[in-house]
Amino acid sequence: MSLAAVVVVVLAAILIGAFGLRLSRTTSDFYVASRTVSPLWNASAIGGEYLSAASFLGVAGLIVTYGADMLWLPVGWTGGYLVLLVLVSAPLRRSGAYTLPDFAEARLESMTVRRTASVLVVLIGWLYLMPQFQSAGLVLRTITGAPVWVGGLLVALVVAVNVLSGGMRSITFVQAFQYWIKLTALGLPVVFLLMAWSADGSPQVADPVWALPLSSGKEYGLYSTYSLILATFLGTMGLPHVLVRFYTNPDGRAARRTTLVVLTLLGAFYLLPAIYGWLGRIYASDLTRPDTVVLTLPGRMVGGTLGDLLTALVTAGAFAAFLSTSSGLTVSVAGVIAQDLLKGGVRSFRIATLMAVAVPLGLALWARALPVADVVGLAFAVAASSFCPLLVLGIWWRRLTSTGALAGLFVGGGLACAAVMAQITAGPFEGLAGALLAQPAAWTVPVAFTVMVAVSFLTPHRVPAGVARTMVRLHTPEILDLDRGDWQPRHQ
Repeated sequence: MSLAAVVVVVLAAILIGAFGLRLSRTTSDFYVASRTVSPLWNASAIGGEYLSAASFLGVAGLIVTYGADMLWLPVGWTGGYLVLLVLVSAPLRRSGAYTLPDFAEARLESMTVRRTASVLVVLIGWLYLMPQFQSAGLVLRTITGAPVWVGGLLVALVVAVNVLSGGMRSITFVQAFQYWIKLTALGLPVVFLLMAWSADGSPQVADPVWALPLSSGKEYGLYSTYSLILATFLGTMGLPHVLVRFYTNPDGRAARRTTLVVLTLLGAFYLLPAIYGWLGRIYASDLTRPDTVVLTLPGRMVGGTLGDLLTALVTAGAFAAFLSTSSGLTVSVAGVIAQDLLKGGVRSFRIATLMAVAVPLGLALWARALPVADVVGLAFAVAASSFCPLLVLGIWWRRLTSTGALAGLFVGGGLACAAVMAQITAGPFEGLAGALLAQPAAWTVPVAFTVMVAVSFLTPHRVPAGVARTMVRLHTPEILDLDRGDWQPRHQ
């Protein structure tokens, strides 16, 4: 049943993507769906791509292992959108850019800053894609016994087909559909799991310490918790597959509405992994891979044909998570590669798509397997240490210089990337060094902000010549037409 559910989800993704192909004809369709996506449809698509393997499988697995400390992950991932709403969403939409590097060049008038931003977008995208492919392999092995590489290859192929066929417009249809699959796949089994728990006498977690915050047993738990909060709150605005969605809205007002709807959809979803983690601690604390607890609970707690059906539904939701997040990331990474490394246009976008998928698939097969939520958390740390300072200062501080931005990206992003690579290839480390490398945001984010501000003060002559007009464009409602020169309402 679970294998059949995977096949159904894969076929549905391909068919919906084919429908999007009929509507994709121009370069704007491929990159930003011609900026015509409504707030509810866009919010569903954001939920579809944002709720990755880390949300669907990883949060519950970490809660099983470490307890209440890990509840900060869904809180931070949801709260990050509130920060995005307040500081970034509408000005970013008004910038008129297609990608983060586009915004960096328009704001700072520097090709060097643009190229640096492009490299960081690609690195963050690959780092985020790697655990999606690893988790797909883990799920397929759990339900069929297939080698780990099969699941990752399957997801990579389906994503490549969808993105190659219709770009952003095609992916928007697929991701909006997959959000509701994921919500149903976690929500419906929870009803039966809670009924089984009640019929079993409502047992509680045997270890009362598990439910207490800062009691997971990790060294430097207080530091790790605050660093995780900082990474998730500030890293959301620096994720390329999240930001590109705001370019698809018709205007800044629609971008703000989209963010409000996203907060509602994410809040509804993130109630569910916590329940799975709590029940998993009671019924499945013996798992060697806690990331599989969501797949295991229906069989253990319900059993029989109904348990098999619920397991199939959860498996379908897991694959929808892999496909939707991987699709959004691939579109973002391919857009940057096509524009900044290739010649641009639809043909270059399709070549870039293959490059965007092949590298993280190779990394997924080569790198050691970490808990999926931990790897995604590291991607958030890199985003928070690089693009968060660039966006916040670039939008709200006119004295930011190209030299200051470049220095902050190199120092903050470079330190975070070094910590990530050390953790993936040589970790885990012990003691204070291990805590600093496992959760680097608490020190890399302040360093990045400090370097950008300090170097900008030291290089006032590098303030972009057109900064005044750029700032007006970022903060002026779309009802005014700045290009006409008279700043009168368009339809007066």
